[in-house]
Amino acid sequence: MCAREKPERSKTSAQVRVAAEIDAAAIAAVTNAAFAIETFIEGMRTDALRVVEMMRQGVFLVCAQASEQRGDEQIVASVYVETRGSRGYFGMLAVDPLYQGKGFGARMVQAAEDYCRELGCAAMDVTVLSLRPELLPLYHRLGYAETGKEDFRPSRPMRAGAECYSILMSKDL
Repeated sequence: MCAREKPERSKTSAQVRVAAEIDAAAIAAVTNAAFAIETFIEGMRTDALRVVEMMRQGVFLVCAQASEQRGDEQIVASVYVETRGSRGYFGMLAVDPLYQGKGFGARMVQAAEDYCRELGCAAMDVTVLSLRPELLPLYHRLGYAETGKEDFRPSRPMRAGAECYSILMSKDL
């Protein structure tokens, strides 16, 4: 699929699955495209090596859009998930910009919650950056409430003058 080509809804189907290491480059590409809006941080959000490293701690769930016509699949959304005792955590929720606004983000959050619920987690956590205030209403609609704040420790340099902190949000499962 070309970068600007509109997705064909009627000839495709999407399934959420646990990613394998072979998916790392595609996950990195979707993540970097989705997080390009974060101009307050320098450089790319992630790369395939970082994705593989994260897979050693948790899992990535991906939504793969299959096309019968082309006979292949494209990862259109992903989310990182890990368990922390009786709590689940998700982060790096990413939806290909061509698929944003079509419910894939909510679908991936639901998949992350279901994954953690099946592993016995009682609650789910997410961290939102203060410089992304448009995300708070999205997570509120999905049942998350703000539970605190903490310092933001970026893995890449912040742009000069950018000040940011992390907003902790949680939801009982």
